[in-house]
Amino acid sequence: MIFIMALYMLSILYFISLRSRIKFKIMTNPLYRLFGFAFLLLLNVTTYAQVQTEVPPPYNIKTVSFIQNGENVYPYFRLGEGFQLVFDDLFGNEANYYYSLQHCNYDWTPSSQLTVNDYIQGFDNQRIQNYNNSFNTLQIYSRYVLTLPNKFTTRILLTGNYILNILNEDHEVVFSRRFILYQDDVAVPLQVKRARGMDAIQQKHNMDFAVRTSAFNFQSPLQNVKVALFQNGRFDNAIYNVKPQYTIGNDLIYRYDKETQFWAGNEYLYFENKDVRVATNGVLRITAGEIYNTILYTNEARGSKPYTYFPDINGNFQVRNIANSVSDQNLESDYTWVFFKLSAPAFFDKKDIYVGGMFNNYAKTDEYKLEYNEKSRLYEKAIMIKQGFNNYMYITADKGGRVDGAAAVDGNYFQTENEYNIFVYYRENNERYDRVIGRGNANSENIIN
Repeated sequence: MIFIMALYMLSILYFISLRSRIKFKIMTNPLYRLFGFAFLLLLNVTTYAQVQTEVPPPYNIKTVSFIQNGENVYPYFRLGEGFQLVFDDLFGNEANYYYSLQHCNYDWTPSSQLTVNDYIQGFDNQRIQNYNNSFNTLQIYSRYVLTLPNKFTTRILLTGNYILNILNEDHEVVFSRRFILYQDDVAVPLQVKRARGMDAIQQKHNMDFAVRTSAFNFQSPLQNVKVALFQNGRFDNAIYNVKPQYTIGNDLIYRYDKETQFWAGNEYLYFENKDVRVATNGVLRITAGEIYNTILYTNEARGSKPYTYFPDINGNFQVRNIANSVSDQNLESDYTWVFFKLSAPAFFDKKDIYVGGMFNNYAKTDEYKLEYNEKSRLYEKAIMIKQGFNNYMYITADKGGRVDGAAAVDGNYFQTENEYNIFVYYRENNERYDRVIGRGNANSENIIN
């Protein structure tokens, strides 16, 4: 930090000298040259240290999802496995879209020591050629399918964190998504337990896990081994930078009381509009307009109520149209305006509340932010969503979009069923990037004390 601040001060002096008309003999002074070098070095450091966050899609891009074996999946794939990224463009004008891949470090900064040729066999920055237009729908759209690997990007060579950028014709980023490639070089036994502290024993899930291998010996594991913990495929509440609590031989043990805990949340809410002609599960009524309107029942904040079990799919969704004449679900499923209403008077003017799920990648944008209606005294929002079956939740966040799990609208209950994944990153002393060498998976259905 001190080094960066020193570079910053030198760069300021350099910038001032550029703004003033300094005589040539001063500009050729060795100290001035040092300022210039500091400026360039600072520019390089700040460029490569920038965390690569996901760029949310614009209004016209909908239903972005990773697909594997025909199903929506979390963005985790074994190295060498094929997968797809799909999305709809509501403009329906067959616009040209391109893609690029960026390998990232554990902390989602670009892997500056790698070139594209290090982690891709073939090329990226290619046009997405697989797209089709909707038919028999009131809302037109073009559906794009990017398959990786493909004839241009014939192979992804390295494990690690990746940013997949979707670009327009001017090669500007339209939106981006994170995904993780991994190998099973180490075992990651994981057990979900109730929280250790009495203050959170009813509200949190604690991850008790280890990293084990007999194939090789870890070099400096406290510095070189890192882990990332995820709940239901979400990146917005992931846990990073947890070091091993202790080691037993070559095994790394993580048995923390607080550092590896998640707010348990509540079961996801859902609605089903596979048939836009009649109201079904979670739907109060459906009305016709330029496109269909799906009006949901008003949800009441569940945080002060006892836990109630009902099965969910942990935030996932399924595009579905059950009309008899449908031959292609992806192209003949329509979009509808879905009207959400939430009664949560205790949250008025305290936190921002968003509608989130895999259907929108838990985005904290104005498009999904609930608005308070003073007449009805309800939080309300209309969102255009593709018909089918959808899980969703209400997310409380601060003004910066950071999730506040403690203030969950629907409360936190240890009985909640969640899926957890842990990824192990490793960089040996002479390596240029963070490998992902193992994955642990567990479900809180099997929670123990």
